[in-house]
Amino acid sequence: MPGGPGRRGAGQGWSRAAAGLRRLLWLVVLSVSGGVQRRGRLPRGGCVVVANHSSHADTPALLAALDAGHTPAIGAAADYWFDSPWRSRICRVFAAGFPVRRTGGGMTDLLSRVDELRAGRAVVLFPEGTRGQDGELGSFHRGALTLAERAGVPVVPVGITGTDRLLPKHGRLRPALIRVRIGTPLPPGATPQQARAAVAALRADPDTGSVRDSALRRRVAAVAVGRWGLPLAFAWAVAEALSWPLMPELLLAVVCAAAPRRAFTLSLAALAGSLVGGLLALHLAAHGVRMPAPLTTDRMRAEVRHELSVESAAAVRHQPWNGIPFKVYAAQAGRAGVPATTWLAESAQARGTRTLTVGLAFGAFGAVAHRFRRHYPVYLALLGCGFATGLSLIVAGWR
Repeated sequence: MPGGPGRRGAGQGWSRAAAGLRRLLWLVVLSVSGGVQRRGRLPRGGCVVVANHSSHADTPALLAALDAGHTPAIGAAADYWFDSPWRSRICRVFAAGFPVRRTGGGMTDLLSRVDELRAGRAVVLFPEGTRGQDGELGSFHRGALTLAERAGVPVVPVGITGTDRLLPKHGRLRPALIRVRIGTPLPPGATPQQARAAVAALRADPDTGSVRDSALRRRVAAVAVGRWGLPLAFAWAVAEALSWPLMPELLLAVVCAAAPRRAFTLSLAALAGSLVGGLLALHLAAHGVRMPAPLTTDRMRAEVRHELSVESAAAVRHQPWNGIPFKVYAAQAGRAGVPATTWLAESAQARGTRTLTVGLAFGAFGAVAHRFRRHYPVYLALLGCGFATGLSLIVAGWR
């Protein structure tokens, strides 16, 4: 038929492109949530992948780990993922899912994939039929082996670890490293028991332990999540708004990278401290009290006085971007007689923009770099050098 081969080629090209986009999507998502590591590769040509199933995160893990050239399709429970139009669309678009009935007719659903397997596609099945609990590997059904035998393709065992920590059954999402281990193809005529044993061996690989960590990172994280974390962020920001030369964002860069899950609350505490410290600095300056202001210059103070004369309290909106410390704005606003309520409203917007953005950004960095947390001391050294260099350049530029 005219155009037939071309249409098939275009269809295969689109399928590979879609598989590549899915893989990129889930690689990014899982990198943020702790990372995914793969060992081994699928053989050339079509194959049936059999994997353990303990979490809804197993499907994203496989889509991130398996190469897009095999355009993997995931068998999904028809009575759950395809029982409503919206859930069906989500499953097909984001997981390349196809329905497999669990209450009769499932073998027919599987055998409908024979031609795709022969064309080089990978069909991924969870032979347990449902998610397991407490890390236990359930018994394997024979459907995957029968499908591979009919299509004349190998069965490839895959062991997945970490997804039960990332997204436990009936549990909450939490950061965890996922490992996907691709084994050697099973011999023809393998039994479900042999397939189960191969997957179990891949799951039990000795390197399935937790990611190597830094003792320093653990200590910093313990402080950040303990009872002193929020008071420390608050007090540091109050002190910086009065006199302390090191901005609270430096503290957030240290603690949020070590304890990403506390990034938002730590940032809020630092923001509250900045606002309280700013009001106190405003009040002290209005009553003639001059606080020490190390690492500031007369040119900074002159610039802030000019901005306040033109914009009043709204001048503080320049602070997050011009390198002038917040304490200079607060002190000069007090001497200029800026009302406390107006100052609080404007400084909340200016400080909130920067403090929350910085804290959440370093929290996201800490989550993405979860696999490299053993290098936390190196990160602190680079952070310290970068901050010292930047501060020196800013102070020199305002002299």
